[in-house]
Amino acid sequence: MAVAKKATKSAAKKSKATKAVKDAKLQRHDKDTWSPEVQILFLTKQILVLQEHVTTNSKDFDAKRSLLKKVARRRTFLKYLKDTNLERYAVVSKQLDLKV
Repeated sequence: MAVAKKATKSAAKKSKATKAVKDAKLQRHDKDTWSPEVQILFLTKQILVLQEHVTTNSKDFDAKRSLLKKVARRRTFLKYLKDTNLERYAVVSKQLDLKV
């Protein structure tokens, strides 16, 4: 029974995070794919998918490594954004519900 409650909590948390990622409008213009904000959004989407995969396949070490690499890369983009444009950093972290 404790496992079912834990799974329900994590599913609710995932759906909230997924919804935040889908609702985020971070592009500076229509064809923007290279700004740090958009890169953070893309990495967050990939991280959510990998987190779900790693929770179901706990022995997939390649996926775990890939997840850690994506998290580190997102952290780098967030640090750059924080150093260059603090207001935009606050908007991105709030829209994506990131703990910063």
